[in-house]
Amino acid sequence: MELDLSPKNPRTAYSGDGGSYLSWSPDDLPMLRAGNIGAAKLELAERGLALPAYSDSAKVAYVLQGSGTCGIALPETPKEKVLPIKEGDAIALPFGVVTWWFNPSSTQLIILFLGDTSKGHLAGEFTNFQITGAQGIFTGFSTEFVVRAWGLSTDDAEKLVSSQKGSIIVKISDNQSIPQPSESDRKGLVLNCLEAPLDVDIKGGGCVVVLNTQNLPLVGEVGLGADLVRIYGHSMCSPGFSCDSAYQVTYVVRGSGRAEVVGIDGKRVLETRVEAGYLFIVPRFFVVSKIADAEGMEWFSIISTPNPIFTHLAGRTSVWKAISPEVLQASFNTSPEMEQLFRSKRSSEEIFFAPPN
Repeated sequence: MELDLSPKNPRTAYSGDGGSYLSWSPDDLPMLRAGNIGAAKLELAERGLALPAYSDSAKVAYVLQGSGTCGIALPETPKEKVLPIKEGDAIALPFGVVTWWFNPSSTQLIILFLGDTSKGHLAGEFTNFQITGAQGIFTGFSTEFVVRAWGLSTDDAEKLVSSQKGSIIVKISDNQSIPQPSESDRKGLVLNCLEAPLDVDIKGGGCVVVLNTQNLPLVGEVGLGADLVRIYGHSMCSPGFSCDSAYQVTYVVRGSGRAEVVGIDGKRVLETRVEAGYLFIVPRFFVVSKIADAEGMEWFSIISTPNPIFTHLAGRTSVWKAISPEVLQASFNTSPEMEQLFRSKRSSEEIFFAPPN
């Protein structure tokens, strides 16, 4: 069976005055279903409010654009966290959290969600449960149950359940107040990938920030790792693979370039151009490499393990440098001179390679 790894854009699942919710379908991107991975985007217009909801999947959220407010109610906690969020923020969202999102400004707020659907209702898709609005949970309960649950009169219960005619995302009036976010509430929940210390920084090549249990412990509960990678104009990201049986899901944040993926029996299964807004998935143990166009390329990825390990096939830290010269010579069926030439290259560079002069 042929693998379809071609990058895809999302479909619009909901759109209204307050904004839109878009998702990638496993029908368009079959590797989502195979890898039990969900992917979606939330786009909020000015004064747009994504109504409180919870999901059947643990996720990592990444703020692609804009700034705003996020409310997070963790299970069995008496008070929600109200966070200021901005571009570059990565937010770990374990199972059971109830979240809402608000954009107070004229700049569109765009948030990417990537997560594990292995315990969800549908492989490769998030199922979100609204707790208010026209599709809210309590619209499905009988009035008797709502009255008993909330301790209200029948009239008040009916009015409260039916008063919000909007669904998923609404636009609220200027005189409707929203809680002020607190910087202290960000602690332990958010890592800004644009401000965090770089884990790798190669002059003229690229840089990376890795999101793991060391800098954001909550990703251990989510069960996912993540990274933000930037490679500069015409630079290359070394061919490599995840050596701990993890899928790698990549969203191109900005820029463009070329990507190649090689799989079983040395077969090239993907050779394509990628650009901002595209999502693609690298299967377990397949080798991927990317080369940026002139403006460079930036991508955000999740890896289906909280502390991913990669093996690179080029550069100073590549597996080639570890294998003995005699084995390399025999494996390539080449001369000692060619083996020495091969080994001498990329002796000081790792992961990212600047363009040739």
